Amino acid sequence: MAVIREFEPKDLDRIATHSEVKATVSLVECDGEKFVQIDTYGSKDRAIPDKISQSVRLTKSAFEQLSQYAAKHF
Repeated sequence: MAVIREFEPKDLDRIATHSEVKATVSLVECDGEKFVQIDTYGSKDRAIPDKISQSVRLTKSAFEQLSQYAAKHF
């Protein structure tokens, strides 16, 4: 699992279509610090369905930074 404390903006060299997957969001408190955790579950054709594929935890500052980027973009 990865903890993200800040984001660094980056322009993509190439933009491609991605497949859609199931994702969940959890509000977590660990060692007195709060996180927003996002888990993805991979494609429907995966060998073990509903197994977590990737997990990231955003700190409060990372979540706020991502929210600001999203607000400008959308």
